[in-house]
Amino acid sequence: MEKFSSEELQRYSRHFVLPEVGFEGQAKLKSAKVLIVGAGGLGSPVALYLAAAGIGKIGIVDFDTVDLSNLQRQILHSTKEIGKPKVFSAKEKILALNLNVEVEVFQTQLSAENAFEILEHYDVVVDGTDNFPTRYLLNDACVLLKKTLVYGSIFRFEGQVSVFTPENSPCYRCLFPSPPPPYLVQNCAEGGVLGVLPGIVGTIQAAEVLKLILGIGETLVGKILFIDALKMKFAEMNLKKYNECPMCGNNPTIKRLIDYEEFCGVKQGARNSEPGGNEITVFELKQRIDIGENLFLLDVRQPYEYELVNLNGYLLPLNELPNRMNELDRTKEIIVYCHHGTRSGYAVQLLQQEGFQNVKNLLGGIDAWAKEIDTSLFTY
Repeated sequence: MEKFSSEELQRYSRHFVLPEVGFEGQAKLKSAKVLIVGAGGLGSPVALYLAAAGIGKIGIVDFDTVDLSNLQRQILHSTKEIGKPKVFSAKEKILALNLNVEVEVFQTQLSAENAFEILEHYDVVVDGTDNFPTRYLLNDACVLLKKTLVYGSIFRFEGQVSVFTPENSPCYRCLFPSPPPPYLVQNCAEGGVLGVLPGIVGTIQAAEVLKLILGIGETLVGKILFIDALKMKFAEMNLKKYNECPMCGNNPTIKRLIDYEEFCGVKQGARNSEPGGNEITVFELKQRIDIGENLFLLDVRQPYEYELVNLNGYLLPLNELPNRMNELDRTKEIIVYCHHGTRSGYAVQLLQQEGFQNVKNLLGGIDAWAKEIDTSLFTY
């Protein structure tokens, strides 16, 4: 039986009086090791509540730094920590809450090269990421290592939570066999997110972790929970293991970690944004505008993004482009831009397929313009 100090006896007193937890359960929490991938919106409540609950060791993986735009939802961080690596900000906040917790940080981007080395020492892995390549990577690594994965995702007003275990449970690939095209994927910066939503979803993830470690209650294994914060409705759907799943099916074909950016089409999008005959840098565009060239600027973002900041370009969202190409002036050179250059890269491809010859993608999008050319513009 794990020994508790007098400080711990008082700190966890509300757990000790729960018959489902008690001293034995708290000892399980104290000896548990949980890895949280992502110290952002989801990772914040997960880390804080697991630390408060007395998890013995918490690992944090994140390569990013704290930005002012994070603070609307990422409660691990504060204004004074802007510019600081998130993993160190997270560690300070966790230890300020509970010094009994051991915190291990990995200031790196999780990849096929380092995933096994990082994940293998932990009992449960929590997905607090915001991109498809890392989600598929986490799933595959956990299946191969036989680790339990607590999945969560958020977008605008909606969230999802599920638990994937190595014991005859469906995996993330059973739910999402293939990723969506990159040009259809929007992150929180582009699509927005209600600040409290990751708090709701992350807290549910933390609850699932605690139940898994304690071996109590009903978990979301074999189920997915949908949260609609706008209507404040919850819905649950049963999941079935897909026998033909290439990762966890009867005859799995994936035996090792793969190139997940290639799998999710991100590298193709990146290639569309590399310098070449169909691309233009923000510096080149600025020079050509300054000398008075008659260019047609095409903005393929969404209207709400255009309202945030724009370059006075012609707004035509990417999803509407195939049916509205007749609105474009074929006599002018068309410079297409979006937020970072991915959606505009696909727009250039679409236009070229329809016979537009003089069209270029703005590398880095309006974000690069705001950072390199006109720093007075709003960034999001």
